[in-house]
Amino acid sequence: MLNTLWLGFFIVAAVSALAQWLLAGHGQVFGAMVESLFAMAKLSVEVMVLLFGTLTMWLGFLRIAEKAGIVDALARWLAPLFARLMPGVPRGHPALGLMTLNFAANALGLDNAATPIGLKAMRALQDLNPEPGTATNAQILFLVLNASSLTLLPVSIFMYRMQQGAPDPTLVFLPILLATSASTLAGLLAVAVVQRLPLLHPVVLAYLVPVALVLAGFMALLATLSAAALAQLSSLLGNLTLFSLVVAFLLVGAWRKVPVYEAFVEGAREGFDVAKGLLPYLVAMLCAVGVLRTSGALGYALDGIRWCVETVGMDARFVDALPTALVKPFSGSAARAMLIETMQTQGVDSFAALTAATVQGSTETTFYVLAVYFGAVGIQRARHAVGCALLAELAGVIAAIAVCYQFFG
Repeated sequence: MLNTLWLGFFIVAAVSALAQWLLAGHGQVFGAMVESLFAMAKLSVEVMVLLFGTLTMWLGFLRIAEKAGIVDALARWLAPLFARLMPGVPRGHPALGLMTLNFAANALGLDNAATPIGLKAMRALQDLNPEPGTATNAQILFLVLNASSLTLLPVSIFMYRMQQGAPDPTLVFLPILLATSASTLAGLLAVAVVQRLPLLHPVVLAYLVPVALVLAGFMALLATLSAAALAQLSSLLGNLTLFSLVVAFLLVGAWRKVPVYEAFVEGAREGFDVAKGLLPYLVAMLCAVGVLRTSGALGYALDGIRWCVETVGMDARFVDALPTALVKPFSGSAARAMLIETMQTQGVDSFAALTAATVQGSTETTFYVLAVYFGAVGIQRARHAVGCALLAELAGVIAAIAVCYQFFG
């Protein structure tokens, strides 16, 4: 799938460039495309320098949390909920702790670090699978929740915004929180309907109702604030939450007599290994997106969508953020490249770039997650996993656009 998508970018760019040359006489487009290749390769290395530090740092802190027992405590706290939503997984099974750690990595926005943990969780769930070629209900729920990617601290997106010169990288904290909550809720409801999960069970309601009430009250409060106040609150909460989490990990680790420095270095070493493998993918996708934009193909597609949106009387400013949304189901690296490219061409704090960043943080890469997680354990029959995951992705994109109009419109 990624082969087709990547090759398609170059073929479409080539056709568009030929059309510009033969029909409009713009022969200089080929020189601009070659220049774009080298510029994007350089940009990839610049982005990776900061990504190395970000992943290394957060996986270090996450290892402290793991050794301090925070992850195990979360697993025990969530055990009654998992027992109702995943009745096929026994209490105390290793898959529960691994899923909790995966959700924690996703919540911190460490999507690349979450993947190896998620693969371990999927393998643990596969040990309980009576039909190895067919996804179980528990595996489908785990995959859909993973694909909806509840992100509480999108540090990777903060990092990309920082690298592109944003004066306040955490400005999108609240929009992403609201959009990702919508996608996760949509994914959970979709799976619950298909699997007939007991969402009205008192234990399940005891977990979900307080979260829903807090979010509803929070959204009601946000609705009373001006756009400037919303942006200021998002910045304050983003930075406060980020630093508070670091301090909490360190204090709990020290209280549990964890050698916090050694634990941090151990986790950071793993982060370095994860990060260094990303550069080839980032170069590949950024170069492909660069030539697609320079050839004019991406602009033509967006102009067509913009015309359709304006024809029905809607505001079309969100259209420039759609490239990230359109490729997100297929490739995280392509969506990341689209986001960076949008920030470069539109401005890091433009409405389009802020919306693209919110879309990037609201969902995961459905088909990539499906291929990697199910492929790793040899599952060929995904059952209702794709439909539920795509519904969650659509809900996240729509919510991201709506929230950004509320915050930045």
